[in-house]
Amino acid sequence: MVATAQPPLYSVIGDEMRLHPHVGQWRAWESRKRFIFMLAGTQGGKTSFGPHWLRREVSWRGPGDYLAVTSTFPLLKLKMLPEFLTIFQHHLGLGTWNGSDRVFQFSDSGSRRTFGPDWNGEPTRVIFGSATNPESLESATAKAAWLDEVGQDDFRLESWEAILRRLSLHEGRVLGGTTIYNLGWLKHIIYDRWQRGDDEIDVIQFASNLNPAFPESEFLKAGERLPEWKYLMFYKGLFSKPAGMIYSDFIDEYRDHGGHKVRPFLIPPEWPRYGGLDFGAVNTARLMAAHDTEANVYYLYSEALTGGKTTNEHAADALDAVAGVNMATWHGGSKSESQQRMDWHAAGVYVHDPIVTDVESGIDRVIALFKTRRLYVTDTCVGVLSEMGTYSRVVDDMGDPTEKIKDKDTFHRLDALRYLAQGLDVPEAAGASSDEKLVMQAYRTDRNELVRRSMR
Repeated sequence: MVATAQPPLYSVIGDEMRLHPHVGQWRAWESRKRFIFMLAGTQGGKTSFGPHWLRREVSWRGPGDYLAVTSTFPLLKLKMLPEFLTIFQHHLGLGTWNGSDRVFQFSDSGSRRTFGPDWNGEPTRVIFGSATNPESLESATAKAAWLDEVGQDDFRLESWEAILRRLSLHEGRVLGGTTIYNLGWLKHIIYDRWQRGDDEIDVIQFASNLNPAFPESEFLKAGERLPEWKYLMFYKGLFSKPAGMIYSDFIDEYRDHGGHKVRPFLIPPEWPRYGGLDFGAVNTARLMAAHDTEANVYYLYSEALTGGKTTNEHAADALDAVAGVNMATWHGGSKSESQQRMDWHAAGVYVHDPIVTDVESGIDRVIALFKTRRLYVTDTCVGVLSEMGTYSRVVDDMGDPTEKIKDKDTFHRLDALRYLAQGLDVPEAAGASSDEKLVMQAYRTDRNELVRRSMR
């Protein structure tokens, strides 16, 4: 049986380019929201659609700078850039590509054809950047941005925030396209807010086979051979919990729906506060939790991730964050980071040594708090929520999790959470050594005394 040829996304007749989008692409084309995200199955037609949207956005917003960002530079060369140059340079001849600067510069003739005879000579550029290199985005003041594979692990919250800063002056629009890979910031900041009715966000979800060029037989075979979570995420464009998630016991729903998230609330001043710190020259993470002593429940309510400061400056920020509240204890750093704790102590913040020295025991304590409904997270701690959605173990060729943590050194907030948990009244971990039990008991005694003092 001979397969019927599928219509192409676009056709070129003379100087005119006509778009022939499928239903999912058409919904993105018609959307007038500021933030448009296409969450779709693999080969659904996300990347090929992006240049057309960006071309129209340039013609609407006028001369200036625009952004095209993908997760890594190798992926840029493999997918995003060829699709872009096919439209902007090969078919339309709007300008030239400067590979050393990663900039597409509109020519005079391309600008006149885009903006009309009244074009005033102002230059127009499309600046290409990588989410793994956020500083590549910091120099531009952009009018719009096209983001490709924005859901990959390498496309972190900090990169998204850098892009928003570049767009803020012009209130620029965004088109983001991706297959779903994790439950990170894309879910918490974009998808969840869209579901709650945010009028600036539009999410368009569709499966791979909505693209008429995608073979239906391949779509069905994927459903038969893949684990359900992978099929839902990679082929249907739906969120699911991937294999290897370390904090799979965290339920990403609000407390009144059986989950671990809560909305911000006014914390009673008498509740003791606990701090967790992860030291770093480039990134220092600080988390704060409040203890409802009557219910014996903790609420993670504040987060910070900063760099480029001295220890004294970090310590001053920490003291400002707890001014006027009942500060109980600070916890942070690995066993070997005694000098950092001494420096913080000299700056006015006494940081306790860790109770346990290995990462897995710290993870166990956080999991115990979630499983026993003793720890909740306010939805304003988007950095923590994002990291929990991407914190996972490396999976082997069979799709089974290994013991190795993927990109372990990049989860600064979750490292701070592990340290913080060691200062909380954690249910005793299975297999805890006698020394660990004695140390934990000492912390509990110290903490209870602090609570009694704070309530006098």
